[in-house]
Amino acid sequence: MTAIAVPVAQRRQNISALPDAELLSLAKQGDEPAIRAIVQRHNQRLFRAARAIIRSDWEAEDVVQAAYVKAFTNLATFRGEAELSTWLTRITLNEALGRVRQRKNTAGLEEIDMQTTSRGGEVLPFPSSLSVADPESELSRSQARHLLEQAVDGLPDEFRAVFVLRDVEGMSTEEAASFLGIKPETAKTRLHRARKLMRQSIEKQLSGAFSALFPFDGARCASMGDRVIAVLRQT
Repeated sequence: MTAIAVPVAQRRQNISALPDAELLSLAKQGDEPAIRAIVQRHNQRLFRAARAIIRSDWEAEDVVQAAYVKAFTNLATFRGEAELSTWLTRITLNEALGRVRQRKNTAGLEEIDMQTTSRGGEVLPFPSSLSVADPESELSRSQARHLLEQAVDGLPDEFRAVFVLRDVEGMSTEEAASFLGIKPETAKTRLHRARKLMRQSIEKQLSGAFSALFPFDGARCASMGDRVIAVLRQT
């Protein structure tokens, strides 16, 4: 019986639809399309997790790359006791925290200086759709994203990590606490304070813009005067 050749594009599409367990099996055999599919599937979560700790785009990308390399060269140690995403996220957080410890000479996340004022770049957007967005809508989203990213960047390190894992990545409080090695009660407290600081930061950034709402000046203002006078002349 003659085998039917499967087009490369169709094979790639089929691979991208496979569950993690099957992709993992192929990756262990060195299947590059499967490895690419795993990377593309988990990029956003890992980048956000690293970015929450590192607060630098380029270094967060470097962390994610290092985490992938470490994971794919140690696939034999993955026993499937946890989800692949959980395993990859833990490796990424460990890599990011390790760099922070080296940089600040601390024992862990608990001792990170909460008064740091260093700033990283903006969070890289990960496209969720291939459709062409309306330019005005895209601008509004970009401005809103920039505002939120500034507020997240302004959070103390401890709070930012919990906030990103919990509110951005949608993890449960227990999951976030487990990843960060803290108690769920501690995670809840930090999340509450992070949300409060976020709200204060956004309100502060927006407060100066309130006076510019609904502008009615320049030509519009002059035109109103002309129209009023025109009506008065007719009465």
